[in-house]
Amino acid sequence: MLNVEREGAIAILTLSRPDAMNAVGQAGDGAVMREACQTLNADKGVRCVILTGAGRAFSAGGDLKAMNDPNGVFAGSPVQIRDHYRHGIHDIVRALYELDMPLIAAINGPAIGLGCDLAGTADIRIASDKAKFGVTFLKIGLAPGDGGAWLLPRIIGSERAAELLFTGDVVPAETARDWGLVSRVVPHDTLIDEAMALATRIAAMPAQALRMTKALVREGRTSSFAQALEMAASAQAQLHSTRDFREGVQALLDKRPPDFTGR
Repeated sequence: MLNVEREGAIAILTLSRPDAMNAVGQAGDGAVMREACQTLNADKGVRCVILTGAGRAFSAGGDLKAMNDPNGVFAGSPVQIRDHYRHGIHDIVRALYELDMPLIAAINGPAIGLGCDLAGTADIRIASDKAKFGVTFLKIGLAPGDGGAWLLPRIIGSERAAELLFTGDVVPAETARDWGLVSRVVPHDTLIDEAMALATRIAAMPAQALRMTKALVREGRTSSFAQALEMAASAQAQLHSTRDFREGVQALLDKRPPDFTGR
């Protein structure tokens, strides 16, 4: 379901069911993603993560074959099905959303349903010109069950989110860019290079300040301005005591590149 690679301070997570267009939701998928993300959070050497898909899709979303299996993980009572969402599929989305370091989604193809929600957990989204996006739950008689009804309005606004959610329309990468769902659209063959170049720039930043900055951005979505200022003051107080702060100031005064070590 998932391949994990490291290139220096950058981790690359690849959804790896290309024959099924990287559909997710089988038994154990949540545990796999949760373990991978917990390991990354514990590794202070990781400063940026890229999420992408193997083959021609980013992710086609939930595993329809698993949903249609009368003896599978979606079988049983409503309570049992709810628990599969809460402790299976939701673990995938929650683990990605709760990564401490910046997450870039390199969307290499269709991101549909749950696949679009997975992309929505990222801090930055870059799309191949072959990508397309849709939240198509209504087309199979379901409501958006994986966090998309919360994520999407915060990314593209409530009206455009409602249009996608209520119609089940699938839009091309250029429309996704115009609506703010992705920050840029690049030629398919350069997607990973573009994502790696951006991740490299991010990974050059001081590790502790980088993680705190992401936390401030995320908490700012639901906090008041006064609360945001309090959190910022606490973060700054902690960071003033780090070596990287002293190095950053001295490097600026010396007019040289800083040497951040994560301490």
